[in-house]
Amino acid sequence: MANIKSAKKRIKVIATKTARNRSIRSTVKTQIKKVVAAVDAKDLASAQTSLVVAVKAIDKAAAKGVYHKKTAARKKSTLATLVNSIA
Repeated sequence: MANIKSAKKRIKVIATKTARNRSIRSTVKTQIKKVVAAVDAKDLASAQTSLVVAVKAIDKAAAKGVYHKKTAARKKSTLATLVNSIA
């Protein structure tokens, strides 16, 4: 455990940021799973609406620094390709 006051504060700040990042990542994963489930069910309308929501969540995560922008682009591209495969 840290003894210095600033180090103790950093531990608290890191814990807060970790919790936020985990929550955002979880949301993104859930949205991705919804897109994949819609594609597996061959439901194009549902897949497209889920894709819009997932892309928005991925963009928000990238804007907040949870994902690198190229990681976000890769995830969006993968999902778009998946949805287009059933179109």
